[in-house]
Amino acid sequence: MSQPTSASGALSGLVVLDLSRILAGPTCSQVLGDLGAEIIKIERPGRGDDTRGWGPPFLKDTDGNETAESAYYLSSNRNKSSVAIDLASADGQKLIADLAARADILLENFKVGDLKRRGLDYDTLRKINPGLIYCSITGFGQTGPYAHRAGYDFLIQGMGGIMSLTGFPDDEGGTETKCGVGIADVMCGMYAAVSILAALNHRNGSGEGQHIDISLLDAQVSWLINQGAGYLVSGDVPGRLGNGHPTIVPYETFPASDQSFIIAVGNDTQFRKFCEVAGAPELADDPLYARNADRVRNRKQLVPLIRRLTIERTAAEWIALLQAASVPCGPVNDLGQVFSDPHILERNMRITLPHPLSGSVDLIGSPINLEKTPVSYDRAPPMLGADTADVLQRHLGLTEEALKDLCAKGILDLGNSSDKKDQTAK
Repeated sequence: MSQPTSASGALSGLVVLDLSRILAGPTCSQVLGDLGAEIIKIERPGRGDDTRGWGPPFLKDTDGNETAESAYYLSSNRNKSSVAIDLASADGQKLIADLAARADILLENFKVGDLKRRGLDYDTLRKINPGLIYCSITGFGQTGPYAHRAGYDFLIQGMGGIMSLTGFPDDEGGTETKCGVGIADVMCGMYAAVSILAALNHRNGSGEGQHIDISLLDAQVSWLINQGAGYLVSGDVPGRLGNGHPTIVPYETFPASDQSFIIAVGNDTQFRKFCEVAGAPELADDPLYARNADRVRNRKQLVPLIRRLTIERTAAEWIALLQAASVPCGPVNDLGQVFSDPHILERNMRITLPHPLSGSVDLIGSPINLEKTPVSYDRAPPMLGADTADVLQRHLGLTEEALKDLCAKGILDLGNSSDKKDQTAK
């Protein structure tokens, strides 16, 4: 029988019914699972979460063969149970409603109105569970002229403005560029997790659940941060600056003799120290560059001067010299360098969990470090339907006979975690 929750986690004892898929919702529920909540991930029989097929790369089994477990799926589904139920069927909907009656939190990312047609909307479920916290994640929210549109990370990055700020300027051959990961999805999942924790605190005092409406577009606009506020204050639409910072100079990548590296000068004292290390103290005394505001206004003159200086040494030499002078700087690491970095390893940001197909799987750790109730990694991302029988027996008391009958009707997928052949990618 699977371990339902971490007994020592901050959210131990809470049950999350997770009807979400792809990335935003699974990111949210993985955070809650790391903190000790029991996550019951509902998946489609036979197919599961869409991201299971989003590869390569796919996890390889102990014989070196590709399995059906994509790296994308593995990225955001640890500490969960997989329960495969056909939501299109009346029997499947009844099982979901019965689980919702016993859950603390329901997380979903269906299109607006989809779950209402199936009798699984908040207004229906709160009648059987008034304390239910029901979190809906959509592309554009439950209201507004775009509410019924489908939302995807790439689309949201474009509509929400971040792509207009990412990439090099036109005169440097650049164009609008999305972030290299699904950051709109991930940040939406984080906002959802925060909202759920706030709703839990409210319920602790009132006993009342509530509906949470989180959208990818809202979340994206919210983290435009200083650039968004800058526009609202000035009315000026900012352009793309490549790796440059809109209000700090020098704060970008610079060429060394062998490769690029980062200089991140945050104040005038650090700039003076940089100039001394670079053998150009006169730059710090020049009224065009002495203060950060002046350096920002005159970046087009200053940055080329700095680039002519940095090209004279290797990146490693610059980093050693500048670190010794307390000037913030660093390398531009690829992912191989990231996941072998001794500091990252010491901080447990690369973890290893046992997996029934591969023996073990390496995953990205949680950045959350709680002294009294640390996160735990109880299980790797589950295979499709691996926990269907366990969860439905434990929470709903279904008998073996009932499970087999529902499976025969195609309502359930009971999975087969011990049979590698059933899990090998076709």
